[in-house]
Amino acid sequence: MSKDKKRFFGLVARGLGMGAADVVPGVSGGTIAFITGIYEELLETISGIKFSLLKTWKKEGFKAMWKELNGNFLLAIFLGIGISIVSFAKLLKYLLEHHEILLWSFFFGLIISSIWLVGKTVKKWSAINISGLLMGAIVAYVITVVSPSSGTSNLFYIFLCGTLAISAMILPGISGSFILLLLGVYTTILGAVSGIIDSLKDKNWEMLFDQGTIIAVFGVGCVFGLLAFSRLLNYLFKRNKDLIIAILTGFLVGSLNKIWPWKETTEWGINSHGEKIPLVQKNISPQTYADITGTDHQALFAILLAITSLLLVIGLEFFSKRNNKITEN
Repeated sequence: MSKDKKRFFGLVARGLGMGAADVVPGVSGGTIAFITGIYEELLETISGIKFSLLKTWKKEGFKAMWKELNGNFLLAIFLGIGISIVSFAKLLKYLLEHHEILLWSFFFGLIISSIWLVGKTVKKWSAINISGLLMGAIVAYVITVVSPSSGTSNLFYIFLCGTLAISAMILPGISGSFILLLLGVYTTILGAVSGIIDSLKDKNWEMLFDQGTIIAVFGVGCVFGLLAFSRLLNYLFKRNKDLIIAILTGFLVGSLNKIWPWKETTEWGINSHGEKIPLVQKNISPQTYADITGTDHQALFAILLAITSLLLVIGLEFFSKRNNKITEN
C-alpha cells in the first residue's frame, strides 16, 4: 500500500474516532483530533476554505483547487465522521432509554480523561492561565444548572443549534453533543438520524422527508458555524494557545456536574413529540437514587465503566503517539 493510501485510511480511522466522540456528550471530536495529532492541520484546513478556491478552480482546474483545499484530508476525516455517526446513533438512542446510568458513567470517565489529556498540553500554568481555568469551570457549571430547553423541531432553532454545536465539536474539550443536550435537541437530532435509517429500511418516504429535513437544516447550520468559528479559533490559538486550552479544560471540569449518572428529576417537560422528558434534575448519591427509585443503583458496574472509558482514551493517546513515532521513522 502506498504512503498516500496509508495516510488516507489513517485519517478515516481518526475520523471514525471523532464521529464516535461527537455523538456522545463526553469527549469532543476536537479532543480526538488533538490527541491523534491532526488538530492543527484540521483547523488550518477548515479556516482555509474561502471563495478564492472557486477562482483557482476556474483558472487552474479542479485538481489545483482540490490540492489547495487539502481535499483528501477533509474527505477522509468527514468520511470517517459520517460512518461513525450513522453507526452509533441507534445504539446510543437505545442505551439512553434502557441503560442510562451505565452510559452516563461511561461519559463521566471520558470527560475526566479529557481533562487530563487537554490540560497537560498547557506548557505553563501561569496566573492568567489558572484564572482562565477557573473562569471556564464556573461558566460551564452555571450552564449545567440552568434549566435546559425541553426540545423543539423548529427549523430555525435547529439551524442555530447546528451552528453552536459544530463550534463546540471542533474545540479540544467541549463536546458538541453536550451543547445539544443543554439546548434540548440532543434526542431530536439523535432520533432524526435513527429515523432516517428506519425510514429507508421501511421505505417510509414521508418519515424520510421529515427526518431528513431536520438533519439537512442542522447540517447547513454546522457548515455555517464551522466556516465562521474555525477562523476565529485559529486566530485565538495563534495568539494565546495556552490560555484557550486552559479555559477549555476548565469548561470540562465544570461540565462534570451535568454528566453525573445518578440524578433525581424535580421537574418534567414535554418535547416536540409529546413525550415526557426530565427538565430539571439534581445530583444525588447512588444509595439515595436506589432509595427514591426502588431500583439498583448499579454503582459497581458504573465505576468499572468510568474507569474503562478513562483507560480507553489514555490508551488511544498512547497508541497515537507510538504510531506517530513509527511514521516519522
